[in-house]
Amino acid sequence: METKWLEDFVSLAETRSFSRSAQLRHVTQPAFSRRIQALEAWAGTDLVDRSSYPTRLTPAGQTLYAQSLEMLQALQSTRAMLRGYSSAAQDVIEFAVPHTLAFTFFPAWVSSLREKFGPIKSRLIALNVHDAVMRLMEGGCDLLIAYHHASQPLQLDADRYEMVVLGEEVLAPYCKADSSGQPLFKLPGRAGQPLPYLGYAPGAYLGRVADLILKQAGTAIHLDRVYETDMAEGLKVMALEGHGVAFLPYSAVKKELRSRRLVSAASGEPHRLELTMEVRAYREKPLGREVPKGTAQALWTYLVSGSAKA
Repeated sequence: METKWLEDFVSLAETRSFSRSAQLRHVTQPAFSRRIQALEAWAGTDLVDRSSYPTRLTPAGQTLYAQSLEMLQALQSTRAMLRGYSSAAQDVIEFAVPHTLAFTFFPAWVSSLREKFGPIKSRLIALNVHDAVMRLMEGGCDLLIAYHHASQPLQLDADRYEMVVLGEEVLAPYCKADSSGQPLFKLPGRAGQPLPYLGYAPGAYLGRVADLILKQAGTAIHLDRVYETDMAEGLKVMALEGHGVAFLPYSAVKKELRSRRLVSAASGEPHRLELTMEVRAYREKPLGREVPKGTAQALWTYLVSGSAKA
């Protein structure tokens, strides 16, 4: 049994909606349903009455809900106490960062911090977006750094979490250049000759943003998905080898653009095939007697001042 199953179950009990809870837990609805089913298999009984709407719990589910709240609270309290034993870690700032930002934005941003804010000790925890958000929600990091677009907001309670904008990132289509420096593949392509498309795996945050770009393009885009992966770095490597068109963050490709190893795949009006996202930092608001690490608090105060914008 995994603790995330209990967290899923508590969310379902409170929202009474599989779709809403899946959204809040940053997973697809089928994946969320499978986790609830796995919890029921572990419990050996039905926990959810699926014949009603809104969803309601069975008597066994009501019992587990009450116990789950106590167990999760006890686990969080225990973890906080254990982390308190590690005095050496008090000056280390822990960042939960999605993989793409960990490879692209984060290294340059930390360099800038060290120049303007001062030396910092940091621990980078690179995860997918869902797990990075969960890391923050479970108290497993000091700061979460993530992309934000109005169409794909992170479901974080504004009463519990606070946010600061660190900079912006542009997602746009790129491909390998031919011997004359021109793109091997030019969007929008043709109905009878779709362009090979290097896409993100289903559920990936940047994949949803890329889908939005294509939907809002204003013209038909003819693509044939030939490869997919969760990570932008994986798509970039395939694009560099000439396998197709990939939507990539500018910070991931700026060196390759300068050397002309990659070029824009958009023809005509390229701005129609790009989208600007914010890069945001999030943290849990200190409550009651909670005192954040001194270094983490000092950094947050600096970020809020606006001095650290990219």
